[in-house]
Amino acid sequence: QVQLVESGGGLVQAGGSLRLSCAASGISFSINPMGWYRQAPGKQRELVARITSGGNTYYADSVKGRFTISRDTAKNTVYLQMNSLKLEDTAVYYCNRPAQPYYYWGQGTQVTVSP
Repeated sequence: QVQLVESGGGLVQAGGSLRLSCAASGISFSINPMGWYRQAPGKQRELVARITSGGNTYYADSVKGRFTISRDTAKNTVYLQMNSLKLEDTAVYYCNRPAQPYYYWGQGTQVTVSP
């Protein structure tokens, strides 16, 4: 069974940075595409970044130029480097496949951006 564990969230001031991590068991990130999602209160979960099995990366317009998705295949971990954080980036962040069928969702990691 695939297990995803997100970490690295926290409270940061606007303009600051955070790096999120997604550790997985049961799958290999070297051959599986992955994505980072976020869900703000009262909003639907949205895909903000994804990385293909070949290492190509894609971003939602709202985070392009500020967020960077990467992976360490040796550690089987996917990262999301978030710079120039804005208030609207406040959300719970999750990692998962960039399309259905999804793996079982992890608990996510809370990112809160303060003024």
